Amino acid sequence: MKITRLLTITFALLLFAAFGFAQNPTQTIRGSVLDQQSEVPLIGVTVELLDAPEATGTVTEPDGSFALENVPVGRQALRFSYIGYEGVIIPNVVVTAGKEVVLEVKMAESYLQLNEVVVTAQVDKDKAGNELATISARQFSLEEVTRYSGARNDAARMAANFAGVNIADDSRNDIVIRGNSPTGLLWRLDGVAIPNPNHYSTLGTTGGPVSALNTNLLKNSDFLTSAFPAEYGNALSGVFDIALRSGNKENHEYTFQLAAFSGLEAMAEGPLGGKRRKEKGKSEGNGGSYLVSYRHSFAELAVESGINIGTTATPKYKDLSFKVDLPKTKFGNFSLFGIGGLSTIDFIGKDLAADDFYGETDQNSYVTSQLGIIGLTHRLLLNETTYLKTTIVASNSSNTYEEEQVLADQSIRQHLAVDDAVNRYTISSLLNKKYNARLTLRTGVIGEVFNLKNNLRDREARPDWVTLSDFNGNLGLLQAYAQSQYRLSERFTLNAGLHGQYLTFNDTWAVEPRLAVNYHLTPSQTLNLGYGLHSQMQPMPMYFLQVPLPDGSQIRTNENMEFTRSNQFVLGYDLKVGGDWRVKAETYYQALGNVPVESTSGSFSMLNVGADFGFPEEQFLVNKGTGNNYGAELTIEKFFSRGYYVLVTGSVFDSKYKGSDGVERNTAFNNKYTLNFLAGKEVKIGKDKRNALTFDTKFTTAGGRYLTPIDLAASIAEGRQVFQEDKAYSERIDPYLRWDVKFGYRLNSKKRKLSQQFFLDFQNVTNHENVFTYRFNRQKGEVQQVNQIGFFPDVLWRVQF
Repeated sequence: MKITRLLTITFALLLFAAFGFAQNPTQTIRGSVLDQQSEVPLIGVTVELLDAPEATGTVTEPDGSFALENVPVGRQALRFSYIGYEGVIIPNVVVTAGKEVVLEVKMAESYLQLNEVVVTAQVDKDKAGNELATISARQFSLEEVTRYSGARNDAARMAANFAGVNIADDSRNDIVIRGNSPTGLLWRLDGVAIPNPNHYSTLGTTGGPVSALNTNLLKNSDFLTSAFPAEYGNALSGVFDIALRSGNKENHEYTFQLAAFSGLEAMAEGPLGGKRRKEKGKSEGNGGSYLVSYRHSFAELAVESGINIGTTATPKYKDLSFKVDLPKTKFGNFSLFGIGGLSTIDFIGKDLAADDFYGETDQNSYVTSQLGIIGLTHRLLLNETTYLKTTIVASNSSNTYEEEQVLADQSIRQHLAVDDAVNRYTISSLLNKKYNARLTLRTGVIGEVFNLKNNLRDREARPDWVTLSDFNGNLGLLQAYAQSQYRLSERFTLNAGLHGQYLTFNDTWAVEPRLAVNYHLTPSQTLNLGYGLHSQMQPMPMYFLQVPLPDGSQIRTNENMEFTRSNQFVLGYDLKVGGDWRVKAETYYQALGNVPVESTSGSFSMLNVGADFGFPEEQFLVNKGTGNNYGAELTIEKFFSRGYYVLVTGSVFDSKYKGSDGVERNTAFNNKYTLNFLAGKEVKIGKDKRNALTFDTKFTTAGGRYLTPIDLAASIAEGRQVFQEDKAYSERIDPYLRWDVKFGYRLNSKKRKLSQQFFLDFQNVTNHENVFTYRFNRQKGEVQQVNQIGFFPDVLWRVQF
């Protein structure tokens, strides 16, 4: 069988790795140290390994690089100190036998310009990597994505643990932030907007069932939830600012991984153009690197081998991700990166259960999607205070969907066909200038051209096919911004910016001010205040819906829709208790306007779309709707130390809208509250304590979503699902509740450069029946409750050498 042969090859490679790479049970920590504002390498920074049996340290070289060799495996802490700069301590650096640790450390110049700053604080893990994002923002790491129970090795699902975020949906990873539609989210890769990075994605959406982002390639990235800086545009709810890490510039390394959701993976990385060399104590620092990974659906391989995976619809998906850093030149640094993904699945009605998530028993549906992203980044240091970064990206996102109804006599009637494709070409360039320790200025321009093919045909409850959308053309989105950070005093920091954008398709434009103020009441307490005006174009499928005229021609009735706008206000308070605990509270208010609604009296609003695979067919929309979101959030977090961590996040909020009928209603995303409790413990085992057992758990509960009731009589009469639109979002489902438990084992070889990690994640251990939705069953003529996933075990096995 194919899977047997594949596993045989995998084990053979592992045996080769185990017996072919003889090393001591230590590892190397290497990396680079940069100025936080100018990103210029810092020379002569002292790097120390804390709590080591004997003094271990080094200093950075002319290119800012450093290397600490023979570091014991386990969790380590490093201290970085430099004259005139604020010191940094990085705790809990996980060192394994199978892979070197590569760090990128940024140090801020001291406001007071002291000779040397006393190091008293650890690195602010709760702060964003982007130094200009100082409110409603935080960074996350690969370890968090892997460590948290229930995350399925998916960065989007991991983000659901943060305050203000809700993914009470087992079928997709749509990110609902502070009551906003998931379509309001901006995905960025290496500083440039990208299409929906999920398998089985559809035009205009931002989520999907399976992520195409390989978390093993990610470095620490940022997640922003409100009033974000001026460099982020065309987004209403939040930003996922993803960055790909570079491959190891010194040694070749390999990773094999098996996971139920992310699939079977092989990854390789290493130096490109030869290793970096040291001559007379100096590093040339001009070596490049490569990093490449391929993943394949494990479920597909299992089914081909005759294994029952518990569903008749087999998800088939694969993706390839890579990053190549070219050797440094006098013209700057060049990096090439890309992601490609393919996915298909067929739902055959007769084989489906009555409560299947994605399909119905009296219809067949066929889904395909593909994703392609390739980009080139150029970074040039103009002088010791200024750098220029330019990125060019070409991407493709396409999907097809065909649906056919199985009639009573078992004959087939095709009644829906979707064929969408977007080729997107983007150029982004920014200039960053650090004037002094107080003032930094960043300006940039972004140009995007969308080549769009959008075709939607429908004949449900119609005798003949009707073309609802047929567009093949181009549209452009132009953006420009300027933002600055000014440290008025050691305690007071001001971030201010202006963003502008213009949509060429219908001459829509917007100018948006952004402002954030941070005031340190004490070294452990910070008060934050933020405001931002944010605008976003509508989901693309909605622009191109068309209706026939009496003369047989077609007219697009929504093409003049303007941007939806959101005025966002945030007030926050941060408290650090000791070196490990943190308490953060935020309250916010968002006033949304210019929202597309019906031109006649009705309950429709664009604020409610985006959490499904398709979009409604509403015509003649006008920008006269409104909405508002307000709430409060609390985060209590103990960062990993002394062998355990704790994270508690809670949100209470209200999300309302008004359609063209003037009635205020709940939005589709008004869960009212969310609560997450996460905790984990790590126990070192073995005589030399180089291995570890891990235990992680997560408890989540959220208020039930509001749904529009189904009109049963009308549904039976028309033979299709009909809603009571005058009672939109008036019916609430039961609260969502789930408890996950995860066990893990980290094994480091004593004599070889080989490490392994095992995780067994029991999701929804109580088998709680969470309601997914209610659906009209044509065959039975009744409204049926559809539940979400019950108890489900997820596994992950990772080998590195």
